[in-house]
Amino acid sequence: MFTINIYLRFALILVLFAGGIVLTFTIGFWYAFPLLLIGLILFLGYLFLGTVQSAAQLLEKTDFLGAEKRLGLTFKPRWLYKTNRAYFYLIKGSIAAQFKNNELAEELLLKAKTTGLPSDNERAMVQMQLAGLAANKSNWIVARQLLRETKALNITETQLKDQLKQLEKGLKNQGAMQVARHRQRGLTFQPGGKRKRPRSR
Repeated sequence: MFTINIYLRFALILVLFAGGIVLTFTIGFWYAFPLLLIGLILFLGYLFLGTVQSAAQLLEKTDFLGAEKRLGLTFKPRWLYKTNRAYFYLIKGSIAAQFKNNELAEELLLKAKTTGLPSDNERAMVQMQLAGLAANKSNWIVARQLLRETKALNITETQLKDQLKQLEKGLKNQGAMQVARHRQRGLTFQPGGKRKRPRSR
């Protein structure tokens, strides 16, 4: 999809509005109208779409700091169109998770989930990240519940399917480790076992 560089967009908005105002006072409003209309469309596009698309492109290149900086240029996230607002929280939450800011990541990813993502692929991405965060806190019940919910989604991207398999394998291994630890604790003391008496001097 075609994307105008955000700094170019800002420059065009400024030039078009300034040119429109000058033309309005010199030769008349209707000569200025096309410039003002284009400027208004660019400005409204910025307000309601934000910088999500260009931030996503930077995230694909693993430029996390660049993506975070680009999201910071969004004027009011709550004014964004619903889908873009969900993507805003998704990208910001993914960046927070990358920098190990797990509490913020969980908060933002939950916002993305409740705002409403357009497809099961994006929902799966959020669910798996939340499951990973729950596992980091040893909250295995929540992690497995999120895994079950994710497996019920219609995931079409191969990479996401592979990540889901890895998550499922990781949670199964953790379950096996928990069982082993419980068994080890059970072997540390056996009721009724003989105790050696201390030697009498």
